[in-house]
Amino acid sequence: MSTLSVLPRGLARSVLRLHRTALIVWGVFVVGSVGYLVWLTEVTADSAYATLDACPRDEACGLGAAYTFSTAMGWISTFMYYSYWAVAAWAGGALVGRELESGTARLAWSQGVSPARWLAAKLALPAVALVLGGAVFVPVYRWAWSAHRDLMGDHLLFNDVFADHGPLVVAYGLCALAVGTLTGLLLGRPLPALAISVAAMTLLNRTLEHRRPDPLPTSDFWPAHLTETGLVLTITALATTAAFGLLRHRTA
Repeated sequence: MSTLSVLPRGLARSVLRLHRTALIVWGVFVVGSVGYLVWLTEVTADSAYATLDACPRDEACGLGAAYTFSTAMGWISTFMYYSYWAVAAWAGGALVGRELESGTARLAWSQGVSPARWLAAKLALPAVALVLGGAVFVPVYRWAWSAHRDLMGDHLLFNDVFADHGPLVVAYGLCALAVGTLTGLLLGRPLPALAISVAAMTLLNRTLEHRRPDPLPTSDFWPAHLTETGLVLTITALATTAAFGLLRHRTA
């Protein structure tokens, strides 16, 4: 049984309406990123190689084509990695902070929906969307990243490349959702919750980035990647537990 199925019909529609815009934006972002990765790998790379082949030996006239290809790939990787900023801002501001400030949350609780069920319903859809988006993006990105390494100027130690190669990029999104939710519950006001959520996630991210192995030989990648993923998911679980505990305490 889905989380939404246990809600009154009107409130289920309200939850879906609240998530609709964010889900559409996320879906378009993931599909657009994946489509562009395929285009770069299957079409743009051939053009870059043709430019390189047309250059006289020992001249740099083809480097611009390689740079353009590498830069485009890098922007996609960067946008996906730092998408947790948008997730944290949305969770703290629109998902929780605005609902509490406007009184919509208390209206839902007065109609027979427990606060815990209300919060679970709000978190379920975005959490599933983040996981599914990552499940689509990560394998395509790894394929595209490794397909034309001679055109690329990055490596596994780059922060976005490091995260986008596996579940870490999804873990950061889920953590941003949990941290944003907790901040929204603590403050009850959308704009301060938005700002503090983004700041908290930035601090967490920068702290963990500085603890990655440097330099990264290839055999060290997965242990380092999975260790950081485990840490981020642990913080996600703690923030989620704290959010439900805080909500229970305030509505007891």
